[in-house]
Amino acid sequence: MESEREAAATEPDDERERGEIPDDERERGEIPDDEREALETIAHGAVLTSGGVAGQRALIAAAEFALTRGLGPTAYGVYALAWRIAQLCSRLVTFGSVPAIQRYLPEYADDAGRQGAVAGLAYATTIGFGVAIAVGVWLAAPEINARTVTEPAFTGTMRAFGGLVGLLGVVMVASALFRAVGSARGEVLFNKLLRPGVRLVGAVGALTLGYSVVGVAGAIVAATGLLAAAAVPLLASVTGVRPTLRGARAEARRFYDHAAPVAMSSLGKVFQNRVDVLLVGALLTATAAGVYNVVLVVIAVAWIPLLSFTQLLPPVASELYADDRTATLNEVYGSVTRQIVTAVVPILAALVVYGREILGLFGEAYVAGYLPLVVYLGGVFVGSAVGATGWLLMMTDRQYARMALDWLLAVLNVGLTYAFVVRYGLVGAALGTSLAIAVQNGIQVVLLRRFEGLWPFDRTFLTPLAAGGVAAAAMFAVRALLTGLPAVLAGSVIGLAAYAAALRLLGVDPRDRFVARRLARRYRAAIAERFDR
Repeated sequence: MESEREAAATEPDDERERGEIPDDERERGEIPDDEREALETIAHGAVLTSGGVAGQRALIAAAEFALTRGLGPTAYGVYALAWRIAQLCSRLVTFGSVPAIQRYLPEYADDAGRQGAVAGLAYATTIGFGVAIAVGVWLAAPEINARTVTEPAFTGTMRAFGGLVGLLGVVMVASALFRAVGSARGEVLFNKLLRPGVRLVGAVGALTLGYSVVGVAGAIVAATGLLAAAAVPLLASVTGVRPTLRGARAEARRFYDHAAPVAMSSLGKVFQNRVDVLLVGALLTATAAGVYNVVLVVIAVAWIPLLSFTQLLPPVASELYADDRTATLNEVYGSVTRQIVTAVVPILAALVVYGREILGLFGEAYVAGYLPLVVYLGGVFVGSAVGATGWLLMMTDRQYARMALDWLLAVLNVGLTYAFVVRYGLVGAALGTSLAIAVQNGIQVVLLRRFEGLWPFDRTFLTPLAAGGVAAAAMFAVRALLTGLPAVLAGSVIGLAAYAAALRLLGVDPRDRFVARRLARRYRAAIAERFDR
């Protein structure tokens, strides 16, 4: 994080040299220096991350496109269910190490030994749980197949992906270490680009050689293994954080006091907003599982703003909270949340208006996922509109409250989603998950206000919502004139232009203007310097 801030502090200031005072300087009276610094750090991380996340989503979509076309609906459904189960297990394999890294590495910035011990504990924990999960999946795969898709290829595919879980965990820990020291680029490279990139290479390579779904799974595992093997030494070389178990015993109690409740929260979260994947496989068909997986691939695009803006928010929040600067943290939380809403609204509008056309790119069978897609987007909107509530609870040492909430809602969600899937099929799966996301994030906002006095909302949030209505109207107008992919491309461009014009007309918050101007100056200076070379 310091490296990001130093870069901002040393950039050229041409306006000052000409005797002009930049607009963002005039806003200094209403935006304190520490808040400006935090906002710029988080926004810069969001810009870097958004490109990486967009690339990640493109790589994932390319892999899914190749698999839907290369395997066919039934075999792809087998792959999709096994892959989603492996993804669920990967949420547990680090046993809360990723948030613990975010919490303690910034605090130990001046103590390389303690940072190394935290990293060593994270890797050791992840590898241990990875081995245990691989053994468990190997033994349970036949039973999972019997209770879900009952396809011969599922057992071998699931067993292969069981070995993938631990490898994904190692890459996730390495990415978290990059992130904790303020290196958005390192996290983006490993977690956002290389991780889906090696899956795409493995999948396409196996399909090209004529392998079945089991062979595709094996190729993905092998490619991810190479990435995991490269991640650890490269991380130590770039960041200087060298994992060690020396001194780990002294750190273990504090580390696991934070990690264990987070791990339990993650387990509860699997049942809270990912039980839909399991129930679709258990109660519906392999083809339905494939359709729902494509819906989740498309939905992932809408999460980009939230993921991007929360990239460097955890270490910033941890630092502000540790320094007892709660008022500044609240202002930063509100500003970042509004920026998330501003970024996500046009994406949601495009997916609602052109969802059928986008799903149809994967094949005609996947258009059946349009209504589940729209229902799911309701949960995405609520989850994005409240910002990084989960991270803030963990960064303010309220991880036990979050754990209790996750489990309370998990129990409720399993029952509701089961009833919804039985009655409404794929739409029911999306409805259960969307409700779970909305309820949890709503309660977390209340908890943050109750415990820490944090509250992000004011009337400025109405501006992007009103502009979103204008954008949606423009997109619908284009859809009335065009069809298919041309409608998606032209409508998205025209809708985004209408959105930007409406925002300008309605007025933008001073903090948002500051972030936009400051980053624009920063990137212009960087580009000019690069061309001067």
